Amino acid sequence: MRLNRYRLLHLVKNGHSAAKMAHQLLQKPDRLIGLILLGNNFINIFASSIATIIALRLYGEAGIAIAAGLLTFVILIFSEVAPKTWAANHPEKLAFIASIIYTPLLKALYPLVWVINTLANLLLKALKIDPQQAPESAMKHDELRTVVTEAGELIPKAHKDMLIGILDLEKASVEDIMTPINEIHGIDLNDDFTEVKKQLTNASYSNLPVFNTNIDSTHAYLRTKDVFPIINDEDFDQLKLLSLQREAYFIPNNTSLYQQLINFQQNKQRLALVVNEYGSILGLITLQDVLEEVIGEFTTDPSDSSPDILKKADGSLFISGNITIRELNRSLSFQLPTDGPKTLNGLILEYLESIPKQGTSLKLYEHPIEIVQMEDNAVKLVKMHVNKVTEKAPPLAQ
Repeated sequence: MRLNRYRLLHLVKNGHSAAKMAHQLLQKPDRLIGLILLGNNFINIFASSIATIIALRLYGEAGIAIAAGLLTFVILIFSEVAPKTWAANHPEKLAFIASIIYTPLLKALYPLVWVINTLANLLLKALKIDPQQAPESAMKHDELRTVVTEAGELIPKAHKDMLIGILDLEKASVEDIMTPINEIHGIDLNDDFTEVKKQLTNASYSNLPVFNTNIDSTHAYLRTKDVFPIINDEDFDQLKLLSLQREAYFIPNNTSLYQQLINFQQNKQRLALVVNEYGSILGLITLQDVLEEVIGEFTTDPSDSSPDILKKADGSLFISGNITIRELNRSLSFQLPTDGPKTLNGLILEYLESIPKQGTSLKLYEHPIEIVQMEDNAVKLVKMHVNKVTEKAPPLAQ
């Protein structure tokens, strides 16, 4: 009963004969339990009868109490506690050997086992208990996450992080990891065409939104790999540039990352614009952003925890206000809430319930923070000492 059912299924698929027998026995647990208890009780009662007869012949009636006490001690130690403790710790070793014995024994004693099970099931039904109702064996999301987390050295840390990343895709939305609208780099068609060509030449992104005057008017995007081959041609003009643009792909801000990964695959897209319930653009998300939630950052130096976190020699950290809460938690092992604001700036503003001034200090969920730079009523940069004792943190800003 303590066998790891998932490992058992794996062995069955690999053709392990003893595992097949054990799996077959576990398909009808009532029959298996009936067989085991039948044998168990028969041996115990038979041993008690023999011990009683021997005690009567040797010591008379006084020997019955001695035999009962001695036999109880022997059975408990040698037949119950010691072997069952060992079996509980090594279920696979015992189960595969036992299945070789139980399988033919069950066939031989099947009529007797059937009678016992039938009577037991009738009693359960009389008590309004369904003996055929099997417990739910499928693992839930949180249970599977716990299995992965507690796997120890059975799963390498890198693989474990990826598995947890996949499991957590369902819990996060595109708004949690998107590039906010104020950080989107795109092509403004109202700019001088020479400036547009310069932006395209120096672009550090593979996809650039196309808009008129305001990013909210984005209707398409350009792939730089489509533009680079012809950008230096003499006849390259705005009309030719517009012929290369692709229709923008819009998604609602509450779409889960798991669903969006599927959507990217089904729609053959790599970039999507995130909009709210009013149709206003909130940000931008790419296929790479979703994949990085699973495998981690692969566009930055591995020694850096995040491109939005700069570590100084004195141990202090300078953190961008636009960093997402999810990335901050992952990079610094924090436990900041993720069910509210999606960025550090938003979390600070919600916490203070006001627009802070540059130089303001506060303790955000036990983490001392100093606001270093403000820009357009938003927190642009903060300073943090992650190793500083929280009791010595600056007082909460008023």
